[in-house]
Amino acid sequence: MAPALNTPSDALIARFTEIVGEQNALRRAEDQAAYLKEWRDLYTGKTPVVLRPGSTAEVSRILALANDARVAIVPQAGNTGLVGGQIPVESGSEIVLSLSRLNKVRALDAEGGTLVLDSGVTLADTQRIAADARWLFPLSLASEGSCQIGGVLATNAGGVAVLSYGNARALALGLEVVLANGEIWDGLRTLKKDNTGYDLRDLFIGSEGTLGVITAAALKLSPAPAEKATALVAVSSPKDALALLRLAQAQVHSSLTAFEFWSRLAMQFALDFLSGTRDPFANVHPWYVLIEISSGETGGRAAAQMEDLLVKASEEGLLRDAVIGASMQHARDLWRLRESLSEAQKPAGGSIKHDISVPVARIPEFLERAGGVVEGVCPGARPVPFGHFGDGNIHYNVTQPVGMEREAYIALWHDMSYAVHALVASMGGSISAEHGIGRLKRDELPLRKSSVEMGLMRAIKQAFDPNGILSPGRVV
Repeated sequence: MAPALNTPSDALIARFTEIVGEQNALRRAEDQAAYLKEWRDLYTGKTPVVLRPGSTAEVSRILALANDARVAIVPQAGNTGLVGGQIPVESGSEIVLSLSRLNKVRALDAEGGTLVLDSGVTLADTQRIAADARWLFPLSLASEGSCQIGGVLATNAGGVAVLSYGNARALALGLEVVLANGEIWDGLRTLKKDNTGYDLRDLFIGSEGTLGVITAAALKLSPAPAEKATALVAVSSPKDALALLRLAQAQVHSSLTAFEFWSRLAMQFALDFLSGTRDPFANVHPWYVLIEISSGETGGRAAAQMEDLLVKASEEGLLRDAVIGASMQHARDLWRLRESLSEAQKPAGGSIKHDISVPVARIPEFLERAGGVVEGVCPGARPVPFGHFGDGNIHYNVTQPVGMEREAYIALWHDMSYAVHALVASMGGSISAEHGIGRLKRDELPLRKSSVEMGLMRAIKQAFDPNGILSPGRVV
């Protein structure tokens, strides 16, 4: 067990300030506000100082000093995390380490398709840099304008393109990481194959800032598709969505780059609460699937594949209706319906959220059984499932019953999540598909993992951070 941590003194804060400069050591409440609250309002913390280093060397000096003084450091990227890991505790004893000033591109290999950049570069900027070089960085999230590469990798983020390109882990070739004691591990290799012992890169990816601070990354780029085709399909049930997925995979193979889904209630929230949205269909349907097909060829190849798929699906009775994106703007409008679903739920009241995964073939069974679980915890609560059908990741959000007070409903978060997660575990699934564990799910993790797994995770934490200064109370 790590020794007890200390609350930083004024003298220690002055030493941290010397490292980053007065303007980058935020002490005033109004300057700190954006770093202390996560967007779902579940966590609001306090900190004596927000440190904003401008280089890996400064991060190294900060961690070395914190380790010697036994004070807690909470790394923070774009503050878009959804499990509270990036928010300091309410006691005000933890220092926030913002990586946002580490925002430089270090190297772009336009011949080999690799990009090396600082961890504070936003995902949207990473996509743009790749596109300017005629490559694709395929990771795509609703928060891509704010989330940063360091946070994306620290949480092993997923998004809408995992079906074809994989999670963040699959897109990282190497890392630069500052360890808890201030040492710098330079693992910024751009090799596609390197089988020389333990894979340290994969230990840090998904570790949520508990093992080290990612300061730079070497990323793998992909060829940009020449064409895309997008269609929104209305289906009768998740079983039909599953059959449609299998048909799409059989017909277009790796050209299938997205297969997203959502319920009618999710669609209704988007239509009711987001300006500029409209229902693409004349009639109401119970479920919707968004399909994207990409092609490396020009000449309408992707559109032809989409049309062939939809004709075959219609012949097999798998779709009720379909709309094909007739232009780039039309396709963006269809995607906006999907990408805005989290935002659209806020005006509907309190929402208890679950980021879970189950085997793809069991998604229909899960959705059917989960409705009864929710009703047992809170009669009248309204499930709003959506997410990444193609890789089994469901955002199983549950909105409060009509007329119930938000505070009373949110008080049921633990009971609701425990019940839903118990069902997930019984079906061989995961209680965190892409958001991580953070503070929100830390106490439940030992209930869902074996004692052997937990023992190994704690041993790794002890080896990398023996004094427990990095994101204490998160994950393990």
